[in-house]
Amino acid sequence: MSVAGPVMAAGKTVAVSWKIFQEERWKTDEAVIKKIVEDNGDKYISADAQGSAAKQLTDIESLMSQGADVLLIVPYDSEAIMPAVEKAASEGVPMIAYDVQIEHPSVLYMTFDNVGVGRLMAKEMLKVKDSGNFAVIKGDPGDPNATFLYNGMMEVLKANIDGGKIKIVGEASSDGWKPENAQKNMEQILTANDNNVDAVLSENDGMAGGVVAALQAQGLAGAVPVTGQDGDKAALNRVAQGTQLVSIWKDSRALGKLAAEAALMLADGKSMEDVPNVAKFKDGARKVEMNAVLLNPTPITKDNLNLVIDAGWVDAATVCAGVKAGSVAVCK
Repeated sequence: MSVAGPVMAAGKTVAVSWKIFQEERWKTDEAVIKKIVEDNGDKYISADAQGSAAKQLTDIESLMSQGADVLLIVPYDSEAIMPAVEKAASEGVPMIAYDVQIEHPSVLYMTFDNVGVGRLMAKEMLKVKDSGNFAVIKGDPGDPNATFLYNGMMEVLKANIDGGKIKIVGEASSDGWKPENAQKNMEQILTANDNNVDAVLSENDGMAGGVVAALQAQGLAGAVPVTGQDGDKAALNRVAQGTQLVSIWKDSRALGKLAAEAALMLADGKSMEDVPNVAKFKDGARKVEMNAVLLNPTPITKDNLNLVIDAGWVDAATVCAGVKAGSVAVCK
């Protein structure tokens, strides 16, 4: 006899394939997902692809052979892992593409609105700098998010670019979203433009760290506004210090919670359409129609740093390290 109630059938195996676990934010996501799964009496297993598409392909097959009842995948290269995705789909293993899209109709896509993140970065930039020479530091070319972010930015900047107010003087993709690759890209853009760069749209916080390092070497840190996203602790400190304009905060605890709950529903035989707040999405490169859940992100600037502190995301001491007392509201 089954007991009615919100608890799903226990004893299921929830498997997560991380693309590159060393990035700070995934540890936050994992803690939430693992707790929800294990509190429900289910088993959590995972693998770290360490930034290798080839390893992730074998990781997914290995997780399936360990009896995964549902796969949660953060793809390193969405196209490269398609053979494993096809295999899981043919075997009826439900899948969630977590944070990064996998364009396949049998995959549930759960993420923050990445086009929206790009729009927010550009909107915050236009508040402080609406003309001049702009540089764009993009993420990994194999990651659909890099394109979504770029599209969102360009949508907002288009009128000023078309009107000749903004000139894009450098644009580069950074393999693996690595800060050191972003730093090299920024150094090359500065050299090519005799340091005449007025604003930098960096697609995430890790890369923004590399960009700020390149600017710092030329005495430009703090004078040239830089964007980022993820709410990384080091980035929030840079926002307080004034070397980074904004970090678009995506509370990955909220995304982790929703994804873990959805994974348990799918493992329990529920359909993607049963997941709360699911909607159709077809803005990927190939316009494949999918089921998706998109959360709204929050721009964090020096004026609202209290939001991340009040939410328990980060403590004031971390945000205010090395910041002159009184220079921003949260640093007393």
